Amino acid sequence: MTDAPNFLRSLFDRAVAVADPMRALAQHLPPKPSGRVVVIGAGKASARMAEAVEQVWGPCEGLVITRYGYARPCQGIEIVEAAHPVPDAAGFAATARMLALLNGLSERDFVLALISGGASALLVAPVEGVTLAEKQAVNAALLASGAPIDRMNAVRKHLSRVKGGQLAAAAYPARILTLMISDVPGDDPADIGSGPTVGDAATVADARAVLERWKIDVPARVPAALQRPTGVIAPGDPRLSRVENRIIAAPSQSLDAAALLAQEAGVTPQILGDALEGEARDLAKSHAERALTARAAMKPGDPPIVLLSGGEVTVTRRGNGIGGPNAEYCLALALALNGAPGIHALACDTDGVDGAAEVAGAVISPETLAQARAKGIDPAQALAINDAHRFFAQIDGQIITGPTLTNVNDFRAILITA
Repeated sequence: MTDAPNFLRSLFDRAVAVADPMRALAQHLPPKPSGRVVVIGAGKASARMAEAVEQVWGPCEGLVITRYGYARPCQGIEIVEAAHPVPDAAGFAATARMLALLNGLSERDFVLALISGGASALLVAPVEGVTLAEKQAVNAALLASGAPIDRMNAVRKHLSRVKGGQLAAAAYPARILTLMISDVPGDDPADIGSGPTVGDAATVADARAVLERWKIDVPARVPAALQRPTGVIAPGDPRLSRVENRIIAAPSQSLDAAALLAQEAGVTPQILGDALEGEARDLAKSHAERALTARAAMKPGDPPIVLLSGGEVTVTRRGNGIGGPNAEYCLALALALNGAPGIHALACDTDGVDGAAEVAGAVISPETLAQARAKGIDPAQALAINDAHRFFAQIDGQIITGPTLTNVNDFRAILITA
């Protein structure tokens, strides 16, 4: 294949396109109920979801919180931008207003909740005894810990007044339909945006265990807050009886769409899974071994193979570099492949933001390491200090998309040619 980078990028673009709320949401939207309808939401795709709702229902009352730069024009729903992945005062104030909007609803009222990845940071209402600054410190420490997303969310829920079903409880007895775009391995609704309309059986003891297991350093008052019961709603609670949670887009759908596009181009797709987790560099080593084995078995004239995978890898912060999990995966993959011919790869976050950088991810080729070393850049050292974004910026290997307005997690593709 003569243009591997553009082919890989086309697969990523297809994966993003099928998860666009303007394409995915309408089929899940019921006729607009009579009576009062309130639309709420949070996440990196939530403003686009709100736009899609009003395209069908017309102007609506409501409030949605999205990441800075991800707002969309709406006719009635107010769009507020706030910080992600570490919350800020704008998210704090908007969440308070959202709770006020839900206060006093009756069983005759209808709430449409629009939740996507990023809602954990954008919906911020700390429990009593924990300040916004302390919640910010907890989020930053969680992100640097390498803990899986479901374990991070266990802590977030028990330090919040809106996560773990509490937003639904605030709207009770109104009827609620929650439409979700999944960005979590396994597509568990309780983990999407920390499940603001989904009950959770995890306890404060589980949250404390996460802090201990991953040695997460948090402000002194946080452990004290995790010694007393919090408001997380248990599954089966009557306040969740009028809630329906429905996933409208998920990583598996995007991988299937990319696989179909590859087949149309004469490339044989192999989907390794849509829920892969673990350290980015460890998964990269495993995938490098698989790619090398596959290429060794190929004969001249065999059709290319593309290994596709999704999920959410993590990074344990070891240095002070600028990096994200997808870029770190690519850098570790390049090192493990060590310039092996015939293998190109791309890894990007489908929301266009890898970690906290305004970069979706990166692309590598057999020449990646040689290009870096020719410029005096040490790839192994860059990986050691988690400096993958800076590494790829210096060799023009970054993928920059801007806001994609959706979020179905990481997308990885390894192209293997004979």
